[in-house]
Amino acid sequence: MKLLLVEDDREISELLSEVLIGERYLVDVASDGEEGWDFVEACEYDLVMLDVMLPRLNGVDLCRQLRAKAYEMPIIMLTAKDSTEDQITGLDAGADDYVVKPYKLGELLARIRALLRRRTVSVSPVLRWGDLSLDSNTCEVTYGERILKLTPKEYSLLELFLRNGSSLLSRSKILDNLWSFDDPPDENAVKTHMRRLRKKLSKAGAADDFIETVYGLGYRLKQNLQHGYS
Repeated sequence: MKLLLVEDDREISELLSEVLIGERYLVDVASDGEEGWDFVEACEYDLVMLDVMLPRLNGVDLCRQLRAKAYEMPIIMLTAKDSTEDQITGLDAGADDYVVKPYKLGELLARIRALLRRRTVSVSPVLRWGDLSLDSNTCEVTYGERILKLTPKEYSLLELFLRNGSSLLSRSKILDNLWSFDDPPDENAVKTHMRRLRKKLSKAGAADDFIETVYGLGYRLKQNLQHGYS
């Protein structure tokens, strides 16, 4: 899961991003509202956390702007403004949750998990493509009756393909979804992880072209396989 934190207090952003990375989230950090908007336009996020008092574009206005442009990812407001009126303003702007500073990290992490779980369940907890099955609740991947032991990056890569069906994914799109702006590898990293994932799929019984290469454009799941969600 890839998260965006928009927070102008460096000490808070460094601490929170370190905790989130420790929970195996990918995290990008923006220090003002305009930069946060630029990040959202450039990349896809599963959840956004917004400080309310931000330079250039405040969190409430950024939230309104995101919703006006039909961005549907969960949004959590992080703020020291704790009045009922402030909370109503944030929620009316389109936020899904409102967390008052100083907050307990354990509680914030629980709220993040709850919003991500709600969004995942609304899409589908189990993704299928032919004989392949990925359960996002248990993080278990099987091909037929065989369990695939994947690294976190291989799992995220496979989940990205399954959630996009037979759509073509370029290397740059894969990089944008699976790596943070602060840790950008070159495109050879995609080749390396793709090769390892294909090897594990093949060993479990999948066809060598289960994930096809469209030369010069990217990759996609083989289209003539029966697929679906449950």
